[in-house]
Parts: sequence; structure tokens; C-alpha cells
Amino acid sequence: MSRRFNEDLSKLKREVLAMGALAEGMIRKTMSALVDRNPALIQEVLADEVRMDAFQRAIDTETVRLIGIFTPVAGDLRVLLMITRINAELERCADQAVSICYGYENLKLLEGEPLKPLVDLPRMASIAEQMFHDSMEAFVHNSAEEAMAVIKQDDDVDKLNDQIFRELLTYMLSDPRNISRALGLILTARAFERIADHAVNIAEDVVYIVRGEDIRHVKA
Repeated sequence: MSRRFNEDLSKLKREVLAMGALAEGMIRKTMSALVDRNPALIQEVLADEVRMDAFQRAIDTETVRLIGIFTPVAGDLRVLLMITRINAELERCADQAVSICYGYENLKLLEGEPLKPLVDLPRMASIAEQMFHDSMEAFVHNSAEEAMAVIKQDDDVDKLNDQIFRELLTYMLSDPRNISRALGLILTARAFERIADHAVNIAEDVVYIVRGEDIRHVKA
């Protein structure tokens, strides 16, 4: 493939990484907003969404341009096709962060005293955020091994999500006044579980880039 193609592809990858860094920041801010009771972080996340949407459009446009002009094959084509999928996963992660923030506002989760000490939820969020970070690192390093390590962490997030749901259910059953805030925390945990799922999807895309092997729906 030509030198120009390689230069343009490298630039495109940098754009994907910049988009990933923005999404990771949004994920981090959502939990910090809850733990620190800081509504200003919510507004930062909502503002970041506009930049995320612009990134997604630009990356998709450039990917189509590179395929149309250079008609890449084999490994180069795999990279470009997976970039379109990774691009979509990044945007969905950002959407989850935005949904979490809207949930905070609608259910007034940052007002008054917390329903319960926040322990498992921040832990779950931290694991999901790390999975997201590591999936992007696997993309940077072109490493199937790093990607597989991300996939193996998904069960930990699922277990924490189930644990948080069961605990908050007891709060709702013990006092109906807890229902709104408990439900808000359950939905927050579910959103972080989805972020972890998107990280897994990115990791699977990296494996396909490196090995040419589609491992989706296959037990790791």
C-alpha cells in the first residue's frame, strides 16, 4: 500500500484514540459526579457529547474515503472495517455516560444524603473504565493478548451488577421511599455494565484486526 495511505491511516488511528480518550473522560466524570456530589461534572459530560458526535461523523467519513480511494485488501481492509465498529462502540459508551447523567438529574441522586455508602458501584465503575482503557490500549499495541485479557474481566462486572441489584432491592422492599433513589443506582450500575460490554466488543474487534478471527459469541 502507498505511503500516502499509511500516513492517512495513522492519522485516522490517532483520531480514534482521541475519541477514545474523550469517552474515557466522560465515563470517569459520571462516577465522580455521584461520589463527589458534583453536578458541574454532569454538565461537562453533556458538553462532551457534542464533541463525541463530531468525532464519530469525521471518523466514519474518513474511513469511507480511504476505502474508496485506496481500495485496501487483507489486513489494511480489516483495520478500516474494525475502525468503523470501534467508532460506533465509542459513541455508545459516551451515550451510556450521558444516560447516567440524565438519570442523576431526573431522579435527583446528587441531592440530599446518599441512600447508602457507595462501595460496590464505584468499584464496578472503576473496573468498567479500566476495561475500556485497556481495550483501547490493545488497539494501540495491536495486541490480541491484551484484548483477550479485557474480555476475561467481563464476568467480574456482571457479578458486581447482580450483587448491587440484590442489595438495592432490599432497600426498596424495606421502605417504599427508597424506591426512586435505589432504582436510579440500579440503572447506573446497568449502564456501567453496558460500558464494560462495549469494551469487550472493542477487544473482540482488536482480535479480528490482529488474527483475522471473529470471536464474537464464542466463549473466551
